[in-house]
Amino acid sequence: QVQLVESGGGLVQAGGSLRLSCAASGRTISRYAMGWFRQAPGKEREFVASISWTGGWWTYYADSVKGRFTISRDDAKNTVYLQMNSLNSEDTAVYYCAGRNSRGVATTKGEYDYWGQGTQVTVSS
Repeated sequence: QVQLVESGGGLVQAGGSLRLSCAASGRTISRYAMGWFRQAPGKEREFVASISWTGGWWTYYADSVKGRFTISRDDAKNTVYLQMNSLNSEDTAVYYCAGRNSRGVATTKGEYDYWGQGTQVTVSS
């Protein structure tokens, strides 16, 4: 059983930056696909970014965050990160880390096998 714990959320002004961390325990996440999703009040949980192994590490981003957010991982620390820059009010949401039991690309929440509890990100304008 894999447990994921997110951290790094908080309140930030528009234009600012935050880095979220997702620490995994219970099993190594090495070479398994990992992702970040977010859910704003009254909205569905949506894909933000993923990192998967297909002969090398590949990253994928939602159009709304492309060029501003960066997903990365440190398998030695069993941790995944989400660097968020140029934040705006539309980025306000609870951010969830998610993992798969496979290595392939996944951009929908139904493709992920385990989830963290989420961390709140609030961007003030």
